[in-house]
Amino acid sequence: MKVCVVNIGERPLMPTTPRKAKILLREGAAKIFRRDPFTIQLLSDCHGYIQPATLGIDAGYLNIGYSALNQTAELIGGEVKMLEGMSQRISEKLKYRRTRRNRLRYRAPRFNNRRRNNGWLTPSIEHKLDTHHRLIDRIKSVLPIETVVIEVANFDIQKIKNPEISGNGYQQGEQNGFDNLREYLLHRDGHKCQHPECKNKSKQPNLQVHHLGFWKNPPDRTDRPGNLITLCNKCHTPAQHKKKGKLFGWEPKIKPFKPETFMSTVRWRLAKDTGYKATFGYITKAKRRILKLDKSHHNDAFVIAGGEYQTRCEALNLVQIRGNKRSMEQFYDAKYLDIRDKVPKSGTELFSGRRTRNNNLNSENLRVYRGHKLSKGQRRVKKLRYRYQPHDEVEFEGAVFEVVGMQNKGTGVKLKDYPGIKNKVVKISAVKSVKKRGGICA
Repeated sequence: MKVCVVNIGERPLMPTTPRKAKILLREGAAKIFRRDPFTIQLLSDCHGYIQPATLGIDAGYLNIGYSALNQTAELIGGEVKMLEGMSQRISEKLKYRRTRRNRLRYRAPRFNNRRRNNGWLTPSIEHKLDTHHRLIDRIKSVLPIETVVIEVANFDIQKIKNPEISGNGYQQGEQNGFDNLREYLLHRDGHKCQHPECKNKSKQPNLQVHHLGFWKNPPDRTDRPGNLITLCNKCHTPAQHKKKGKLFGWEPKIKPFKPETFMSTVRWRLAKDTGYKATFGYITKAKRRILKLDKSHHNDAFVIAGGEYQTRCEALNLVQIRGNKRSMEQFYDAKYLDIRDKVPKSGTELFSGRRTRNNNLNSENLRVYRGHKLSKGQRRVKKLRYRYQPHDEVEFEGAVFEVVGMQNKGTGVKLKDYPGIKNKVVKISAVKSVKKRGGICA
């Protein structure tokens, strides 16, 4: 793995070897500029030779693949696992906000301040787009990136609708149009045989495309997605196409021809609004097969960037960690012992059954099954931002532990995987900070 270098003005230079970076740091000619990826900054003015690099991004919903390379070698590459659970956190924020506003008895009417600007996105999708921008900006800040190429979807919907569309990425062979359509069908059907009576037990079945309307009069053999479905080679045989076969007269309900909202958004925002080049998954897959590379986000990004014969580098896998929990108030439900099965349950589970004032919607009154009260409900208010956040690393008794959280108004630190104790709480004065982990980090 190369070490990234920036000059005294924070302009990216060509990466160097770990050995040379260690010498520069030891002699005081450089200092540490960033940890992930590891970057040093020269302390004297330097105008070095720069060879422009290309950055390939495999855009995804949960994982991002990235690879930066020049004509001879891959400079950096790996995967980023994005933060999950944003929708749940937004719902929790909505719950607390509604509770707070309901306490305002004479709250002024607000009906004209909820207008959405053009290009508005849901907060969860906006967060994922921001993560892509943040990753690209971070790599461009430490490497001389000239071109950014992004894979925005597995298939090109516009090409399916209009095969006459022209462009550099659309004329790479006579089978390109079919590869695009086939990739969409496999993606839509989850790369599985869709026949309910399929008995193929192979771990990697040979999947094929089947025309549903072949038996109609007149037969429908069009290549529109609504007439195509994924089958394995054992179900898609000539015998099954005959009148007594299981494919004759079979007309299942097909999923609607609708792309994933996120991938469509990425295509518009990352490729068009930013000026980055765009490519599609079916093109990447064809090139990856030629290069005989395994399927991974890192390898896809390498192919997207135009990689062929370049020397590969060790993958730098990153993860996105929540930086700070902004909720100042947390509610903990009471716990009761259910007298039916002697299992502890929350007060929400053993509720009265009343949902609204309409008696028709009320359910069974489960409060009668509340036994011994194990713990009472409580509201905890965070009055300050604590020193340590979850996933930070601290040193305690000569060993390094991961922080689970803080307790007792920030005076106690809860450590993960302490020997013999699941989550041990120690005084904050007894631990020493090792590494802060928040945002995109290794």
